[in-house]
Amino acid sequence: MFQNVMPRYEILSQDALATLDAAWRRLVSEIGVEFVSDRAIEMFRAAGQKVEDHTVFLDPEFVLEQVAKAPREFDVQARNPERSVHIGGDSMVFGAVYGPPFVRQGDVRRDGTMEDYRNFLKLAQSFDVLDSAGGVVNEPNDTPLDSRHLDMTYALQTLTDKIYMGNVVSGVNAADTIAMGAILFGGRDKIEETPCSISLINCNSPLRWDDRMLDALFEYAAAGQPVVLTPFILMGAMSPVTIPAALVQQIAEALSGIALAQLIRPGCPVIFGSFLSNIDMQSGSPTFGTPESGIGLLCTGQIARHFGLPFRTGGGLTSSQLPDAQAGYEALMTLMPTFLAGTNWVMHTAGWLDGGLVASYEKFVVDCQITEMLQHEFKPLEIDEGSIAFDAHQEVGHGGHFLGAMHTMERFRTCFYRPFLSSSDNYEKWMRGGALDAAARAGKIATAKIEAYEPPPIDEAIRLELEEYVVRRRAELGD
Repeated sequence: MFQNVMPRYEILSQDALATLDAAWRRLVSEIGVEFVSDRAIEMFRAAGQKVEDHTVFLDPEFVLEQVAKAPREFDVQARNPERSVHIGGDSMVFGAVYGPPFVRQGDVRRDGTMEDYRNFLKLAQSFDVLDSAGGVVNEPNDTPLDSRHLDMTYALQTLTDKIYMGNVVSGVNAADTIAMGAILFGGRDKIEETPCSISLINCNSPLRWDDRMLDALFEYAAAGQPVVLTPFILMGAMSPVTIPAALVQQIAEALSGIALAQLIRPGCPVIFGSFLSNIDMQSGSPTFGTPESGIGLLCTGQIARHFGLPFRTGGGLTSSQLPDAQAGYEALMTLMPTFLAGTNWVMHTAGWLDGGLVASYEKFVVDCQITEMLQHEFKPLEIDEGSIAFDAHQEVGHGGHFLGAMHTMERFRTCFYRPFLSSSDNYEKWMRGGALDAAARAGKIATAKIEAYEPPPIDEAIRLELEEYVVRRRAELGD
């Protein structure tokens, strides 16, 4: 887990924040937010909010009262206590890509499989820069839809010892994730005391929370498991085209979801979510790594801090179909503001390709490299007598070189960060090594990591109990 103690890059003035504040208040009270859930509607009605059909017209002060119940910071326990994390404050927690139905390996783009899913978990376990394998790293399309969440959760719990994300396809899937977490950590009381999973609850932007997401929200919030309430906004499609309008809508959607989470269980840990980019106004296709998404990301961090909430945004996003130069610069265009904003929970850190449709082995490695370099860059610079190196100048004098100086000899192994993916060979040596570009080198690293993977130890009795649960529930679900 990385501690980002660098100053935050904040671009909104106090006047701008006040304007956004007035606008979201008007949006939730005059336009309202739709909740496609009778349970949610009844909770809002009982709390004194105006309801028409499934639209709730929220009192902004009521919303802020609910938001104030959420913790500013909280812990999430991992199977390996050394990998437990803290969400909020200066902590940045990184997870892999989430949701792609397809996989790319080398020149081949295909449906994702359960073998791919397990391979990506092995990669996530192998890279220390990642704190979590995430959740749906890719869809395992060769497994039954109704029960694949069981196999995925079991894999997350056994192939990695890091924190993991819960399944949110339905309330049933969420309940299974919670039950398996209780097995792994010794009872539901143990995971309610310190949560063991984080789950993504997406808003169907604009201004609509759907029934399946809300069913999952009810399960996780009732169990005290953190939920990331995330508006899914592509400017020009799911929001107006201007960044301020998208920010206002994002605030309205996120805070309304957080308010419901607090009605379900006051004090439930939540994360202010953001997935904010734009579409190509010629083709209508989603675009990522854009200047607009970077600006929105920086604003989101400032807005979340304004409300005293940990927040999620950023990642290694790209629209590129290949792990090429476009994929690299677009990922950096998103990851750099992710660090500048001090994002607490970073989804899609590694592996995102082709607008999120594809989980790429090569891109996974490239993104881990970018993230590791940024973590190094965002460490505070230590300035002291030793680093000033006056003695080295005394030793070398005028016109000499520092290669053999004592100061250099004492530090040459650790003085500079050495990228594990980059090539700095001269041309002739690079040619003798096969003239591999970054994507090809990344593919070789991914293969080597998977082949060298060793599963983290797990208590055999717990593993068997998890396995028995999966077998029983698969039969009950009809698969």
